[in-house]
Amino acid sequence: MISVVGHTAIDHISRVPHLPEKNCSTHISDRQIYFGGGAANIAAGIATLGEQVSLISCIGGDFVGSEYDRWMNRIGIHQQFFVVPDAHTPTAFMFTDDAGDQMTFFEWGASKAFATSEAPPLPFVHMATADPEFNCRVAERSEFASFDPGQDVFWYTREQLGSILANSDILFANQHEVRQMCNTLGVTKDTLISQVRTAVFTMSGDGSTLYSHGSEHVIPALPVTLADPTGAGDSYRAGFLSAYIRGYDPLTCCKIGTVTASFVVEHVGCQTHLADWNSMQIRYQKYFGLLELPPSRND
Repeated sequence: MISVVGHTAIDHISRVPHLPEKNCSTHISDRQIYFGGGAANIAAGIATLGEQVSLISCIGGDFVGSEYDRWMNRIGIHQQFFVVPDAHTPTAFMFTDDAGDQMTFFEWGASKAFATSEAPPLPFVHMATADPEFNCRVAERSEFASFDPGQDVFWYTREQLGSILANSDILFANQHEVRQMCNTLGVTKDTLISQVRTAVFTMSGDGSTLYSHGSEHVIPALPVTLADPTGAGDSYRAGFLSAYIRGYDPLTCCKIGTVTASFVVEHVGCQTHLADWNSMQIRYQKYFGLLELPPSRND
């Protein structure tokens, strides 16, 4: 069982010709509403790939019985929710321009419950965007922990980042989050990498880089038609973690994450075009060769 901690949210995704400067405006050419939230996206990706997953999240009184609730039950996500009846389920407002750059405004809503909730002890957990103190408590009590600060990286103090990294086995981040963590901690990128056993840094269309056992591996992004970049990172993490718990080595996990991410960006919405294990294998073979059964792993 993979546990995923973090936000469940409703995504309002808009297209704009350009992201405006401060005190300026732009017009919205398209707006759609989708299921989202970093942790929920990852959990949905894991469930669709065929792994058992539990989502630890906060929801408002508007969630129970909703279309989103029914979708989670249909794909097999086990829900461990903190319910705040008088709050909104978290909501994200995302704006993507013609160049593929993105800006997000996030209403925490019910996620305020993380601050006072008890962190459960977990055998295998991925911590996505959530309350920093709650994630620190989760990391301290877990046997195996994977951490992704996401766009909440700016809310972490030096002490919180230090604590969570000391209790994490895998670190995921994009290039912007890596820079912010280094600034917060006052360390170099190499020092940041040295604090965890495995680090995976994603770089949008430039692919990703794996740092593990003193080695560095660059994994290219796949040449697919981009409809919307939203959710690519979450799908990457879902693919990586699903492969990791099956026993694949970190480099193969990165390749699988690259493949699962390539499905999501072909459609608008984070959960509208998720890969199952079979479709992932077919595309994996096209770009990386035959995906063999995992050997016993000693990392």
